[in-house]
Amino acid sequence: MPTVDTLVIGAGHAGLATSRLLAVAGHDHVVLERGQVGERWRSERWDSLHLLTPNWMLQLPGSRYGGSDPDGFTPASGFVEMLEAYAASFAAPVVEGTTVEEVRHSERATSRYAVSTDAGTWDARNLVIATGAHGHPVFPAGTDRSHMGPARVIAARDYRNPDLLAPGGVLVVGASASGVQIADELVHSGRQVTLAVGRHTRMPRTYRGMDIYWWLEATGRLARTIEERADLAAARRENSLQLIGRREGDQPDSSVDLGALQRRGVRLTGRLVETSGHVVHLADDLPEWVREADRAMHRFLDAVDDHVQASRLTNEVWPPLRPGPVPLSPSPTRLDLRTEGITTVVVAAGYRPDHPWLRLPILAADGSIAQRRGRTELPGVYTVGQRFQHRRDSAFIRGATYDAAAVVAHLTDHSPEDASAITPESAA
Repeated sequence: MPTVDTLVIGAGHAGLATSRLLAVAGHDHVVLERGQVGERWRSERWDSLHLLTPNWMLQLPGSRYGGSDPDGFTPASGFVEMLEAYAASFAAPVVEGTTVEEVRHSERATSRYAVSTDAGTWDARNLVIATGAHGHPVFPAGTDRSHMGPARVIAARDYRNPDLLAPGGVLVVGASASGVQIADELVHSGRQVTLAVGRHTRMPRTYRGMDIYWWLEATGRLARTIEERADLAAARRENSLQLIGRREGDQPDSSVDLGALQRRGVRLTGRLVETSGHVVHLADDLPEWVREADRAMHRFLDAVDDHVQASRLTNEVWPPLRPGPVPLSPSPTRLDLRTEGITTVVVAAGYRPDHPWLRLPILAADGSIAQRRGRTELPGVYTVGQRFQHRRDSAFIRGATYDAAAVVAHLTDHSPEDASAITPESAA
C-alpha cells in the first residue's frame, strides 16, 4: 500500500490549482484522476462548447491567459490543452486512469485515510476532494429512464452534436446555460426544438460595452462570500447565466436568451411536470418564470448603472441599452411526442452532488460535502471546487485559487493571512 502525505482526488482546474500550491509549499502529494487531466471537459461536454467566461478570467496559481484574444472564449478542447500544459509546467504528480472506489478511515490509524482505487489502495494523512461542482444529472419526474415512448432520453453531459441524434424533433428540458446553448445549436442545424423552461437567470452577454462578467467583478458580485447570504442552500442552487461563449456580433443574432431562441424557431413551454408514456405534461408557468428572470436581471443592471455613476464611468462606457421583454406566444401544457415527431429528449436540469465512494461522515443532507472554507469536520479532509464553497466564483476556473489557497494554508499549517494574500494575480 503506497503512502503519501496528501492525496488530491481529481485533476481538473480545482485539483491542479491545489497541486500547484502544494508543490510551491514543497508538500508531498499525489493527484488521482479517473481519466486524463481535465477528464470532464473531454468526455462530458458537447463538441462546440466554449467557456462562458472570457479568456482574461483564465487564471490559475502561477498562470494566466497570455494569448492575443483576452475578450474571446476558449473552446472546451482548448481548455483541456491549457490544463495539460499547466500540469506539465510544474510536473504535477498526476496519476491518470485511476478510479477512486472507496474512501474510508485507514485501519493503520484513525488519523489517516485509505483510498481504494481500481489500481490499488493509497494511505494518506490528508485528503483534498476536488471532483468538481458537477455530480449526477438531475432528471425531472418521468425523464429518469432511457426512453419516453418513441423518444430517447439523454442528459446534457451525454449530448455531443446534432448529427449523433436520431432524425426528428428534440425536447430540451431546462433553460440555464446548457439548455439554451444546446437548443440554439439544434435549431441552427434545422431541427424542430421545444424548450421546457423553469427557473432561469437572464443576462445580456454585454452591457454598456463590457462583458457581463466584467460587471459582475467590478460590482463585487463574484467576490461575495457565503456568509453574506441568508439562504446557503439557495445560493448554492443558483442557475447558471443564460449565456453562450461567443461575442455579440459573431453572428447576426448571437444571444441565446429566450427571446432570441424564439425568434429562431424554438418553441417555449413551461417547466416539465410529469410524463406518462409518450405524453409530456407541462406547467402553465412560463410567463411567471420570464417575469422573475427579467426582474432579477434589471435589479443587477440597476446596480451596474449605480456603479457607473458612483465611479464616474459614464463617459467611459456605452449608454444603458437593455434587453427588451420576451414576447411570449401561447404555449402547450401537453405534448404527445409521437404526434410531434420528437425523437430525443435532452435533459439539462442541473446536477446534484454525488460521492458514492465516500465512506466518511462529512456529507450534508443534500449530498454535498459539508465544509467551511474547504475544511470538513474530519481532521485532514478538505474540498475545493464546490459551488459557492466560500465565494460566489468558487466553482469558476479563477475562483478555485482562493479556496485552494485557504485549504493549502491550513493543511501546511500556515496562517490564514498567508491564504488571504494569495490571488490569481499573485500566486506563484
